[in-house]
Amino acid sequence: MKKHDQDFMKRQNRLTVFEMIKNHHPISRASIAKRTGMSPTTVSRIVGELTEQGYLLNSEQVSAGLGRKSTLLGMVNASVLAVGVELDRTRMSIGVVDLQGNMVCSGKYPRVPEESAEQTLMHIGAAMEELVQQHTIDRTRIVGIGVGLPGIVDNEKGVVLFSVQLGWRNVALAEQLKELTGFEIAVDNELKVKALAEQLKGAAVGSSCTALLGFGNGVGSALILDGEIYRGVMNSAGEIGHTTVDPNGTMCECGKTGCLQTYINISSLLAEANRIRPVGTIEELFEARQAGERWAVQLIERALIYMAITINNVVCMYNPDSVILSGELIDKFPDICDEVEQLYFSRFVWEPLRASFAFRRSMLSEEGVMIGSGLLSQNRFFALA
Repeated sequence: MKKHDQDFMKRQNRLTVFEMIKNHHPISRASIAKRTGMSPTTVSRIVGELTEQGYLLNSEQVSAGLGRKSTLLGMVNASVLAVGVELDRTRMSIGVVDLQGNMVCSGKYPRVPEESAEQTLMHIGAAMEELVQQHTIDRTRIVGIGVGLPGIVDNEKGVVLFSVQLGWRNVALAEQLKELTGFEIAVDNELKVKALAEQLKGAAVGSSCTALLGFGNGVGSALILDGEIYRGVMNSAGEIGHTTVDPNGTMCECGKTGCLQTYINISSLLAEANRIRPVGTIEELFEARQAGERWAVQLIERALIYMAITINNVVCMYNPDSVILSGELIDKFPDICDEVEQLYFSRFVWEPLRASFAFRRSMLSEEGVMIGSGLLSQNRFFALA
């Protein structure tokens, strides 16, 4: 047990030093020791290992005042690559990211909603190989694959416990995808990995408590507290789309009635629209609104009201310093963020809290889940290495 604890602490220390350099480079060994509370000897040992393995580089020595010069440490961004995958109902997006979460290359691929988990995983493997070969990526530098998807995920075991949008239950995704590709696999909820990306290089940089909300094919949220994702007991914290807002409301695809997402998500909006006339895409619905068709105006206005209600509920529960809106609806129609803020904050966001948080749109847009999934895979690699 003692050896196990020592090994765990060594891995944690290594990951802490790695994250410190990645997020604050260029940085000196002395500064790392001061910020982390580790001894200079421990920091030097870990830095030596990471440098020897080709992950770090030493920059020119700089002098801070009259003291001795310090060598600043930086990252070799291209030394490690990871594949980030976003799975959704009708498509999958695959990208290769470097140590800083920069997108090296990416591609989008269709997914048939009715296909099985096994078929989807085979498509991921084939598309990844195609992407790597097409862009001449050095496969030996890829340390793993991260997958972000909607639903409840056992992130430790890599099992998809339940995903309404994908129609999956108890899918051992990490185990099966590793068999297909040979890479280590990390799996998590899509908004949680997107929150990781926003924390590193997006709208949540510098925030100590951020609520990320996703509005698209589903409705969900993720909470970042002091740089860490709040997960809950089952890693299901943030499934706000399935909170009940009207027990006599519309039937949700999860099997309950009156779920919040039935008033906001794309499939529900289209189902309502088709009761009036045939509408095939969310773009057509917004075009009808733009044209002044009253039913479309009312339908989207109701969705915006429930977005404001969602923001109010999250702000009241968690008191974040920033709220980030993301998801397909926000990416395709960014102006609705301004509409929600200007038209509905005064009505639905509790007055004492209106000025307590910054209201932002995701800076990473459609790349956020791929970047976050790739970074998740890298974190897993450095924690276990």
